[in-house]
Amino acid sequence: MSDENNCKCGSGFSKDMPLPEVNFSTFVMSLSSSALVHLGEIPDPSTGKVEFTPVIAKQSIDILAVLQDKIKNGMNPEEEKLLCDLLYNLRMKYVAKTK
Repeated sequence: MSDENNCKCGSGFSKDMPLPEVNFSTFVMSLSSSALVHLGEIPDPSTGKVEFTPVIAKQSIDILAVLQDKIKNGMNPEEEKLLCDLLYNLRMKYVAKTK
């Protein structure tokens, strides 16, 4: 059994280390950084290795393109409902597990 206070998460953060504020800029920068890692432009922070994984790089780039499109053109009602429902369910699970 691991010691929760010293547990290292897969992202390279310990559970005690504060994470940066999540806002739109940090989110898109995170996706951009992920794309750069998978393009082999920068080392993977969790392993220190430089690897080229084009399928994953393309996925990060495509996610950024979807965000760009949704900001420009908006969501349709089905997309709004899906996002709302997903967020609600995830938040409820988070609250239940962190009580």
